[in-house]
Amino acid sequence: METPPIQRALVTGATGMLGSYIVHRLLADGCAVRAVVRDIARSEWLASLGVQLVRGELADAASLRDGAAGCDVVFHAAAAIGPATAWEPFRAGNVEGTRHVIAACAHACARLVYVSSTAVYGDSRYEHAPVDETAPLPVLPDRDAYGRSKQEAERAVLDAHAEGRVWGASVRPPVMYGERDRQFVPRIAVVLARGIFPLIGGGVTTLPVVHANAVAEGAIAVARTAAAGGRVYNLTRDYPLTVADLVRFAAVGLDRHIWTPSTSRGAGRALFRALALGLTAIGKGELAGHAFGTFEMLTHDNPFSEARARHELAWRPTIVPETGVAEAFRWWAAHHRSTNATR
Repeated sequence: METPPIQRALVTGATGMLGSYIVHRLLADGCAVRAVVRDIARSEWLASLGVQLVRGELADAASLRDGAAGCDVVFHAAAAIGPATAWEPFRAGNVEGTRHVIAACAHACARLVYVSSTAVYGDSRYEHAPVDETAPLPVLPDRDAYGRSKQEAERAVLDAHAEGRVWGASVRPPVMYGERDRQFVPRIAVVLARGIFPLIGGGVTTLPVVHANAVAEGAIAVARTAAAGGRVYNLTRDYPLTVADLVRFAAVGLDRHIWTPSTSRGAGRALFRALALGLTAIGKGELAGHAFGTFEMLTHDNPFSEARARHELAWRPTIVPETGVAEAFRWWAAHHRSTNATR
């Protein structure tokens, strides 16, 4: 059963990569769009697209209520992210901020689609592959502040739905890429720009990454599917993408040749161990803590199943990696020196 068409929607995090793709998809469908933004002046590019800007932030419950008023759906894509381990910033941004969004949706009688993350599965995801939405969520260690906060925020949305306070559903993307990417593409691009990228085991591992446009399409499909209320959807595999594929398509976007010597798993592990030690030595211990996670990602196939989304939402992503990866790295090459590139 489908819900009525979305007439007006609020998007939090609209200046970010995923939020901007949600905005573009909604506008293309003829929907009126609002965005809650901290800085109106730096968000004028959204206004130029026809988006109504509301000054506010997740900590400001009143601005969220104003933004949600008269909306059919709220897409909550804003989040505190990063490698930090301190709990309070993530609790305030992701947990309390989501509670404010829930309250705004309840006041406006708006449906809520919450953007969670596969981080809720923790480090055990590779041990229990394939991982679908029925997998019990583990108790995460204190150091995984981001994953813990996404678990708690997602639980708040689903509890609010179960209690009848809002119609709510959650989507769980893995690492995302696309134009305006501030995380994945910039970190990989600075390495690839050197012209060499060793492929552990030949680079045949399929990566747990997805194009942000595919996640936007899935999130909108959730909002339009009445039966999706109270459900969670892994939007985790739009198309298979190996490490070797990623480097090959990125090279097209960067317009340069990249040497890809094959290396053994043991040599790769030693390389990442040295990287972690180096980061620790220069005072970047939080980043060092994620080095082994990156190694795991490069050496284990995508563990997540997206079968529920394909079956219940008819999720059929439209941008193939050959196009999407090249465009994402081409955009980075053109914009990474601009201070206004991702605003």
